[in-house]
Amino acid sequence: MDVLSKLHPPVFTRLPGRRTRLIRRWLAACLLVTGVVLFAHPGSARGAPTTPTVVAARDLPAGASLHAGDVRLADFPGETRPEGALSTLDVVEGRQLAGAVRAGEPLTDVRLATALAASGDPGTATVPVRLADAAVAGLLAPGRHVDVVAPPEPGASASVLAAGATVVEVGRQDASPKALGPPDKGPLVLLRLPEAIATRVAAISLERPVTVTLR
Repeated sequence: MDVLSKLHPPVFTRLPGRRTRLIRRWLAACLLVTGVVLFAHPGSARGAPTTPTVVAARDLPAGASLHAGDVRLADFPGETRPEGALSTLDVVEGRQLAGAVRAGEPLTDVRLATALAASGDPGTATVPVRLADAAVAGLLAPGRHVDVVAPPEPGASASVLAAGATVVEVGRQDASPKALGPPDKGPLVLLRLPEAIATRVAAISLERPVTVTLR
């Protein structure tokens, strides 16, 4: 009998080992599923309510006109969601950025210009510029007409780059650490110009500071 017992152990002595393996496999599967949920929805997995938030899909420069490939939705818990963050993609379609943003950065209402570039008159273009003096931007308002002036260069006097430009939007000064661009310059100003000179003004404003004279 002892010999038979050694050759053929009772069935109940083999069950615990098989049951243990099944439990381990089940626990491993549960941990894997939990990890996937935590990765895809970190806020909701912790029980914190989340809100769909529009974020930049890539690094975007100031003045960029936003389209579907430039933005995406991400879930943000309430404690990490910035004030004024946008929730739907359709509200940013065709809008212009009032300041540069990094990939993954939430877009807020102050990051967008209120006017659409497409709303200008035929034959015009909207150009983003930063003025040499931040205080001048405080004197501007949408609809105001200005002349864009380039400062004098060695051996040459100041020159008017564009006469009668229309102020489309004056962005707010962003004092956050994430704000890009030299801190001594003013907020981004969108100017509507004839297409024939818009490219020249945009190029020169990147090379050297410009200012405006009020009309």
